[in-house]
Amino acid sequence: MKFKENQVNMPPEILYNDHFVGMAYMVSGTGITADSEGKKIVKAGSILPKNDATAKGVLLSDVDVTNGDTPGTIVIHGFIDNAKLVKNGITVTAEAVQTLKMIDFIGYTTE
Repeated sequence: MKFKENQVNMPPEILYNDHFVGMAYMVSGTGITADSEGKKIVKAGSILPKNDATAKGVLLSDVDVTNGDTPGTIVIHGFIDNAKLVKNGITVTAEAVQTLKMIDFIGYTTE
């Protein structure tokens, strides 16, 4: 019997638990830098449209915008694990936390 082993990369999980409300959102590819493979990926946990007082939600999973704007899902209500965002290279600003009133960033502290 032959078999082939495949490496499966699971997408980053940003949720603290399974309670959340998501909404469709068009993820922009503007200003996104391509990686070593030429792909433009907006990371799960990104605050969209910007990580400031204009924030509308938190991107639920990675979105490939290599070929232009692509639909994704943003969390508009629920519990986000801040440690998972930090692990994915995302630091949420205090402005965004205050703007996203229906999202609780578990483990987030202001310094």
